Amino acid sequence: MRTPLPASSALRAGSVIAAALGAAVLLGTVPAAAANGTVGVRETVCADDLYVRTTPLGAWTGTLYKGQTFLVEGTQGSWVHGFAYGDINRRGWVQDGWFC
Repeated sequence: MRTPLPASSALRAGSVIAAALGAAVLLGTVPAAAANGTVGVRETVCADDLYVRTTPLGAWTGTLYKGQTFLVEGTQGSWVHGFAYGDINRRGWVQDGWFC
């Protein structure tokens, strides 16, 4: 035969379950927030890593990491060119759509 939990323990257990379910629902409804770059704006990288290239689809010259920044100077299709700050500190091209 099971012994019932005291009312305070049952209430705490119910609160923990409710909080966990609420967090799961909230996390499940938040979309990933990545955006296109805006010319003239120093954008923050949202991707874990973003390759900087010499031209669109060109040779790799470095990698920007999440939280580093890129000054967008122009666009061409799904690519943007500008200045990559962080470890790179040079001009190049990155795929658009990976900024916060």
